[in-house]
Amino acid sequence: MGGYSNIQTCLSQSGGSSGGGSSASGGCFLRYSVTPFFSDNDITNIMPYLQKGSSSKKTAIIAGGVGAVSLLLLTIALLLWYRSSQKRRTANRGDILGVTKLQGPTIYRYKDLKSATKNFSEECKIGEGGFGDVYKGIISNGNIVAVKKHAVRTSKEMADFESEVRLIANVHHRNIIRLLGCSGKGPVQILVYEYMENGSLDTFLYGNKRGTLSWKQRIDIILGIARGLAYLHEQFHVCIIHRDVKSSNILLDDDFQPKIADFGLARLLPTDPSHLTTRFAGTLGYTAPEYAINGHLSEKVDTYGFGVVVLEVLSGQNCNKMKNELLTQSLLEYAWKSYNNGTHEDLIDETIDSSEYNVENAKKMIEIALKCTQSPVSLRPTMSEVVVMLVNDASPEPKQTN
Repeated sequence: MGGYSNIQTCLSQSGGSSGGGSSASGGCFLRYSVTPFFSDNDITNIMPYLQKGSSSKKTAIIAGGVGAVSLLLLTIALLLWYRSSQKRRTANRGDILGVTKLQGPTIYRYKDLKSATKNFSEECKIGEGGFGDVYKGIISNGNIVAVKKHAVRTSKEMADFESEVRLIANVHHRNIIRLLGCSGKGPVQILVYEYMENGSLDTFLYGNKRGTLSWKQRIDIILGIARGLAYLHEQFHVCIIHRDVKSSNILLDDDFQPKIADFGLARLLPTDPSHLTTRFAGTLGYTAPEYAINGHLSEKVDTYGFGVVVLEVLSGQNCNKMKNELLTQSLLEYAWKSYNNGTHEDLIDETIDSSEYNVENAKKMIEIALKCTQSPVSLRPTMSEVVVMLVNDASPEPKQTN
């Protein structure tokens, strides 16, 4: 505003020979004139400046400029390459903090895993089974992992190991155990998984931690297992059949969220699975009859195993070793009998306070479990349908036909 006020005093000169004026105030500069400030097409000719030096000097200046820019670009490229190579070397050493889920499994060094598990000592062992022993290990970056050791003796065992790596490497779901990496030395093959502090579900149902799960925790566990299986069957890019769904293959994290584990028997379902027949592999008591007897494999085999696990979660009983006077009956037979007699509440784990659950809700959970174990296969729901039944109020009506 000051510059504008000052320039008012110049306006009387507009008719004079100068025909212009200017003013400056507080960082503001104003100028006016009746003639153009610059000539039309006013172009500065730089040739006189260039002609002052020799052609060799001009060439040297240009070459020097290009060389400096090229050197800068090369330096940046080398720096980026170095950082990238360092990241790859870190990942190959087994640092899971530097590996994202999309990069696939890390290759661990055998000697590092041997050290992490104190030479695979008994004090570090946290599980064992037909597909290998599992150890708790602390790797160099301080992370706790579960190390599954396979002693591969035959080509079939190697095929099972490779199947587990291939199938689980790209599966990422909150209710499925995550494979971190693998390692191998001669006949010993190793898988490294995320560590689950609370161990397997069976220890909380009929093991040394029996009676510590609340009703709500049990329902959340059932729903989590169902969601994990629905992902494997219908949401992953191929249908994966676990083939060994049982309580000991369900692990619990710090918040008691379930994670489906042990994919040693898992198989891909072909695009045309009609009457797919394969050699039986699994655990009796959890295995669907059409698969155990005739080898007919479909995703409904997992649905059957899920139904049996649900009955175990509700009752706190082992499907093959019931702790009551009816030792001649399996858990599934006892559940059907209780349901048909209208005494389904007798199936609920006695360690659960009756005030924790609603009787009708308990009946619904039992009905869903029984529906999953029906035969023929067509009567069983898909796992996505099971998820819908679990979260909705609708109560299915199972039918015992076998």
